[in-house]
Amino acid sequence: MSMAQLLVLYHTPADPAAFDSYYHQTHIPLAQKIPGLRSFVISGSPVQALAGIAPHLIAILTFDSLAELNAALASPEGQAAAADLSNFASAGATLLIYDSKAV
Repeated sequence: MSMAQLLVLYHTPADPAAFDSYYHQTHIPLAQKIPGLRSFVISGSPVQALAGIAPHLIAILTFDSLAELNAALASPEGQAAAADLSNFASAGATLLIYDSKAV
């Protein structure tokens, strides 16, 4: 079964505790309002990199299709979540969208 996913790699902030607090108290509830969101999963422990630099946190948001994901990102709720990044992700984030399928 094919699904579309938004993968967010949050770079390590200067103040990890402040990032984590804001992320859990403000950003997650905001992002959970995005229409069409099937699941929202985040890394639960420090991320370890096998190569390169590990992100501070990983989030994976799943949608039924790329068309639905793109519509969700363009929605007022998606735009609000995107605009919120500047409030807590001071070190930046890498956002990737893709189709996924089980192999």
